[in-house]
Amino acid sequence: MKTEIATKYKETEIGTIPEEWISLELYKFAELVKDAYLPSADEELSYIGLEHINQQALSLNSVGKSSDVTSNKFRFKDGDILFGKLRPYFRKVYRPKFSGICSTDIWVARSKTGFDQDWLFWLFASEDFIKSASGGSSGTRMPRADWDHLKDTAWPVPKLSEQKQIAEVLSSLDDKIELNRKINKNLEILANSLFKKWFIDIGDELPKGWRMGTFGEAIINFDSKRIPLSSREREKKQGCYPYYGATSIMDYVDDFIFDGTYVLLGEDGSVAKEDGTPFVQYVQGKIWVNNHAHVLQGKNGFSTEYIKVFLDQVDIMPFVTGAVQPKINQANMNSIPMIIPDKKTLDKFNEILTAFFGMILENESQTKNLEQVRDSLLPRLMSGKIRVN
Repeated sequence: MKTEIATKYKETEIGTIPEEWISLELYKFAELVKDAYLPSADEELSYIGLEHINQQALSLNSVGKSSDVTSNKFRFKDGDILFGKLRPYFRKVYRPKFSGICSTDIWVARSKTGFDQDWLFWLFASEDFIKSASGGSSGTRMPRADWDHLKDTAWPVPKLSEQKQIAEVLSSLDDKIELNRKINKNLEILANSLFKKWFIDIGDELPKGWRMGTFGEAIINFDSKRIPLSSREREKKQGCYPYYGATSIMDYVDDFIFDGTYVLLGEDGSVAKEDGTPFVQYVQGKIWVNNHAHVLQGKNGFSTEYIKVFLDQVDIMPFVTGAVQPKINQANMNSIPMIIPDKKTLDKFNEILTAFFGMILENESQTKNLEQVRDSLLPRLMSGKIRVN
């Protein structure tokens, strides 16, 4: 499949579009689905809230369960478009490959007969659509996209065959991005399995030269350099640097306070998963971190990657304080028991981890490049400035 620059255009009320395209109001080719879900113990469903959808990336960071839901939600089906209407400029857009329920702050959208659902997803993910949704939002502190405003906006619409071709080009890039994410997840699983074999499933007696120590012996803590920003402050600092919270990227800002490779350990609020292990993020590059995640690196021969796989195995619950607001304070974190192996073993395992995480970072770099290509092509394909044969 190849692309070429369109040569025949026409002027319309929405600007210049290809001659064979039409200008069409959103409500004529898209609709919202409001299939209400009432909390029930009779069925177990996947749950997607705004917190589960990554900003800008068109992906999920996790999935919740209907058993944790206490208020009414919307049902969605495999292939539906989920669009976060709260602060739409966050571009929380996702197309699930499974059925479930979602927050009522998420629109469930479908294409009407005669229009391609995949193409509609890419329209919802486009910069122009995000800007239009943000421009017509209501509310000052918590702006929400307004469907009554958006449904009457007009958009350039190609023939069905070209809709499918556009979606195929963009989805092929998205498929590669998703493959990279799956590869990285499998690499992390393998690294954790090796850690378990080397340092957990070793019997009751430690090998010669090994001893019991504490987590504090193996880390450098950078918490004092963290700076929290309110949502209003972040709105004034929109940029390209990830702003991390306890479990994931919360926003993108115009500056950074850390530059390097770090492990982020959820400090308060969301501190533990269902299996009792902590929320751990392995991050690299120029970033900003708020005060809800400990910022760590390894020391005394322990690589930062070692810290990551160690924390992935830890039952963190005995070190959590607070019933209403769970917290892992520095003292409790530092006191986590940790096996200190001999230098030779530690160096060998660090060498293995370097190879694993080298591949992970290489895949992440390729993913970012693919995202940039995808997001660069997206507005050109959706406007007809680039055509698909």
